[in-house]
Amino acid sequence: MFGNLFEEDEEEGVSSASPKGRVAKGGDEPPLPRGRSNLCGIKNQGGTCYLNSLLQTLLFTPEFREELFSLGPEEIGCLGDRDKPDSKVRVIPLQLQRLFASLLLVDQQSASTADLTDSFGWNSSEGTNQHDVQELNRILFSALEHSLVGTGGSTFIQRLYHGTIANSIVCKECGNISQRQEDFLDLTVCVCGVSSLEEALWNMFVEEEMFEGNNLYRCAQCDRLVTAAKSAKLQKLPPFLTMSLLRFSFDFAKCERYKETGRYSFPLTINLRPFCEQTKGDDSDYFYELFSVIIHKGGCYGGHYHVYIRDIDQLGHWEPSEEDCKPKTQKKVKLEVKEACEPKLQADDPLSVLAAIISQESSKSVLVDQLGQKLMDKIGSSWNKKFRKHYGPIGKFLHSHNDVFILVSNGTRVALKADPPSSVTEPPVPREQTNNADSSAASEPEPFEQHAGPDQRPEPVKEGSHWFDLNDSTVTPIRESDIEKQFQGKESAYMLFYRKTQLHRPGEALNNPQYKVPSHLVQLAQEENIKLQQMRDKFEATNNTVQLRLHLAPSYRLENGALQPANKGLNESTALSFDRRKTVGDLRLTIYQMQEFWEGDMALTVARNLPAGLHLYNTLIDDSVSLYSAGIYTNSDLFVWNGKEVCGATILTGAEWEPVLLTVVRPFLGDDGAKETGDVVAGEDEGGALENGGPGLKSESRGFAGGATLGEVKEALGEPKESVLCQKRGQQGAEEGGGASGWRVFPPDDMHRTLKELSLKDGDALLVLEPQSFDSSVFTLNGDVVTVTTPSDCRWLQVEFRPHEGGGGKGEKQEERRKIKVPATGNMLLCEVKQRAIEELQLQEEPGAPYCLRQVDCTGKLLPPVCEELSIREAGVRLMTTLTLCPGNAPKASQLFLHFSVGTAPSAGMEMGIILERACSVKECLKSMLESVGLDGTCWHLRRLDWCEEVGEPLMDEDASLSELKIISGETLVITEGHLPPKGFLKLSVWLYLDPKITETYLNCVESRNTDEQLEGAVTADGMSHSPNLCGNGTELISVGQVEISDEATLEELKSQVLTLPALQNVCVPTTAFLRVWQLEGQRLARILRGQQVTLRKLKLTSGTDVCVQQLLKEEDLGPKEVLLHVKMGVPGERSYYPPEELVWDASRDSSPRSLRTYVAAHYGLSPDSLLLAKHQPDKHIWEEISNWSQQVSKKKKKKKAESLLGAPLHIKDGDTIGIKNLLIDNNRNFITLQDEQGQQRLREQAEQHKKRDRAAPSDAAGLQKKAGQPKTRKPEVALSINVGVFR
Repeated sequence: MFGNLFEEDEEEGVSSASPKGRVAKGGDEPPLPRGRSNLCGIKNQGGTCYLNSLLQTLLFTPEFREELFSLGPEEIGCLGDRDKPDSKVRVIPLQLQRLFASLLLVDQQSASTADLTDSFGWNSSEGTNQHDVQELNRILFSALEHSLVGTGGSTFIQRLYHGTIANSIVCKECGNISQRQEDFLDLTVCVCGVSSLEEALWNMFVEEEMFEGNNLYRCAQCDRLVTAAKSAKLQKLPPFLTMSLLRFSFDFAKCERYKETGRYSFPLTINLRPFCEQTKGDDSDYFYELFSVIIHKGGCYGGHYHVYIRDIDQLGHWEPSEEDCKPKTQKKVKLEVKEACEPKLQADDPLSVLAAIISQESSKSVLVDQLGQKLMDKIGSSWNKKFRKHYGPIGKFLHSHNDVFILVSNGTRVALKADPPSSVTEPPVPREQTNNADSSAASEPEPFEQHAGPDQRPEPVKEGSHWFDLNDSTVTPIRESDIEKQFQGKESAYMLFYRKTQLHRPGEALNNPQYKVPSHLVQLAQEENIKLQQMRDKFEATNNTVQLRLHLAPSYRLENGALQPANKGLNESTALSFDRRKTVGDLRLTIYQMQEFWEGDMALTVARNLPAGLHLYNTLIDDSVSLYSAGIYTNSDLFVWNGKEVCGATILTGAEWEPVLLTVVRPFLGDDGAKETGDVVAGEDEGGALENGGPGLKSESRGFAGGATLGEVKEALGEPKESVLCQKRGQQGAEEGGGASGWRVFPPDDMHRTLKELSLKDGDALLVLEPQSFDSSVFTLNGDVVTVTTPSDCRWLQVEFRPHEGGGGKGEKQEERRKIKVPATGNMLLCEVKQRAIEELQLQEEPGAPYCLRQVDCTGKLLPPVCEELSIREAGVRLMTTLTLCPGNAPKASQLFLHFSVGTAPSAGMEMGIILERACSVKECLKSMLESVGLDGTCWHLRRLDWCEEVGEPLMDEDASLSELKIISGETLVITEGHLPPKGFLKLSVWLYLDPKITETYLNCVESRNTDEQLEGAVTADGMSHSPNLCGNGTELISVGQVEISDEATLEELKSQVLTLPALQNVCVPTTAFLRVWQLEGQRLARILRGQQVTLRKLKLTSGTDVCVQQLLKEEDLGPKEVLLHVKMGVPGERSYYPPEELVWDASRDSSPRSLRTYVAAHYGLSPDSLLLAKHQPDKHIWEEISNWSQQVSKKKKKKKAESLLGAPLHIKDGDTIGIKNLLIDNNRNFITLQDEQGQQRLREQAEQHKKRDRAAPSDAAGLQKKAGQPKTRKPEVALSINVGVFR
């Protein structure tokens, strides 16, 4: 009818987060048990909410359910026989029986309809296409009728749902009546122009339509056109009457669909006698009562279905909300008492505060790990600040007051015992609940009861009128009054189901879900319940087992401000699996048993592996606290020691003493002995001065305690007081032929500041200079800036002449290989270098025998000719290196030099060379190579060489250009016989994330070693694809190649294969966990790929996707709801920010703005209320402020639902930049910087230019207007169908 117009709203789906607030480890989490309603929901397959709503309605139609269960295996067969030949197994009724039995008897929160939809013949895509529920109702009943042909149930649909309408036309001339009977399954009633169901039925079955004027009726008896009256009456009423409301209409003026959202009322009971043809009989024959309302939420192009159902057999547990149970006066008094008691709850009495928090929860219990957050929400202060000093940790406080609190759900939740000690924190108990209370509690007077009059008691709910809202997997009790809310609006009633009031249920059917369920289905449900309980027990045990890493003090020593293993090459940690529900004392006893020779006290301290080494934080003191309450989770590091010292050295613990790993840089003046002390860093961009013993810098990594002052660092380095410490400022503009880098000198006042106060982080560089260093020309001091400059005598290139291109042969005479030095600068063209070399070597370049310049790698192999149209710097050639002058042509800037061979991978020096245009296609490239070697035919294709110089992946797209495929100069292609292989692997382009803190050493190492010439050529030929400010912190990306890998490979295997790329041979990581993989979209970092063992198919990677690898300083394994953010604090009084920091925010339990603000405040050690946060939109150069959602809500209104930052409107994701304003010291609430204003100005200028072009091209205006007026593209409509076998 409507196809798949109703697309499922994502926000209506069921959250995948565990309600217990924890994430499952390893295997799948078993289905949750039923909730308090004791009713089972149905899982949504992606767009099957319409099917779920109809199935729940049929399930709660007892007569339909019992007719279905009455069909035995002798009539409809067994599912086990459906594959046998000539077997007539009625699969659809059998699967419907199983689904209904599961919904009634299996203890799970929601059941699956996958088997049922498979019996419909639906594929996986049908589960995501939503259809009209009225259309499904008709098609499903038709499929059931066809499936039950020849059985005792072939007519039960007809008996229960089919009725008859008598259509009559009465001739006003002769009185002749022409009557026609019409069968109906449901009545479609009009909504437009009417206000109620009764009015619509009156128009259908009471009002007459007159044929008069130009619209006359031809009477068969009069045999002419006459005036007549047409009417319709209900002739036969079915036991169950289905009403479909015409909410969706078509506007012919606008040519679009729309939804009627006006008020349309319908009664809970209705008398159909006025609309029937025969009005004789008892009133009970015409009275119907409402028992199901299918509701549609949304518009005509998208929405969601759920259903209100009356529990006729009282199978569920219906209970009103706490507020509904209390009289109005009692609620008012409660609010007054709450306001009077609020100051007492904020006093220094943690017992009453915690009791009040727990008692106000609807479940009367709170997750232990969420109790601290709820305490902060209640009193505005954390437990550590308010109570820890006097009462200890919150877990210890709960254990010490076991007369008040009790831990439930295996220690994950805390609840109150039966008799809370404080009357303030105990909520008033309604009179209906006093029968279940203790005798002592019943004898106590209730101060609120005396104010409630007899007319103010809550209205009792009559038996059989229990209503539930079944919304896919969620089941919620509601009242009859809630149905009136569905009379109008975007969320309104769509289908109504009535049943005759004379249909009564037997007493044995009430509260009996097994009533008339076949015994074999009951047995299947019992077996399923046993299996589910076993799965839950196993999962609970597995989920509470944590993997701990124990570090023993005798295996460590204090070095550089952190604990280092005594044996560098060995892993000093001991793995231990332990139940987190056990206490710290149990863990301590277990470790004592493991370490038989341990003597003295044993302290367990939480530790973390940092780049500088192992650091200790808080010590576990209370032995009675469980590991869960102590904050010990899987993969936690615990340091086992005596609590005082390690190998005689005192250990400083806590976050303020976190060690920082710094790169200490010193002058290097060619002393051979100094080469052993650290890595050598070149002094300029174009190259170092190390080949001829010139000056440079050497670096080493040293760790220091974060609480140490800069003066203490200088003493630890053994430097005299006159030495100068400098911090890297960044690269400065290079001078002619040389380069310079700038460093900022720390002022004397900074010598008394700690490394944390100076914001020094892991990887930051520290230059150490003695006063005599400024006597050389390398180091220049200007104010507080030190400039490191490469001297001008390093501005040269060496050119070696080889008359034969292969070179290096034994027969070549040594005198033919002559070398000269050519003075050069970075801006000098390579053609000038070649011309000077030819002149000094006294050579002549003939027109038919040109020369070219080529670089040489460390093995003596000639690299591709360099482009002579470029400068030395643009071509990536470093000064003070050697170029080879040999016969051959040089490529132009638009060309590539490629090696190729036929059949197999070429041996060194045996490949052939060819120069082609970058825009040349693969097909044209193959043709040119075949012509150069004298081959013909079409059964050839090209392949690349892989990282181990073997024939690798084929070039699949023959029409793509070489530049599009990122084929670089010097690459080797292999001409392979045969057609292109079929597609079976993913081809992923790999980029390297250039983090300035980590990759600076990597790039310097690349520039200082000849073994990396290939990477330099790759970068130059590919243009070094820069993407500035991808993350808002100035980082850039560089292309490093492509990989071909199966889509069934895991993310860990992808990381391992990426590390084998030649361009990444200098990237060294201990394990793949030190690599972060991003997915790129439009040259921007889009999302982080998570899960080491997740396949690329599940990560939804397709061929051609761009991925980016980022080297990390520590291992990382992000969870599905952990978001990586770049946060930067605003500089007080300025329109700028401090350098950004990476923070991992865990949004799995709470993704609200309050959670993010609390997390950021804890990181900076500030109060959450003093921070103002905003998200940066780099495309628009604007900042979106993140509201704190702390506005007051009226007491008459319900409490606002916490907003999620992961959804609309902010959609915070990996890599987003979050700006922070500390309002205590910064009154400027504006996040816009000067760069943002400049970017906004550029956007406005671009918009003006677009407007001018539009005005200049009026002929295109009509086309643009037509395009703008086109409706949004919708999915193609797919007809709904159910496949049924032939059973006649």
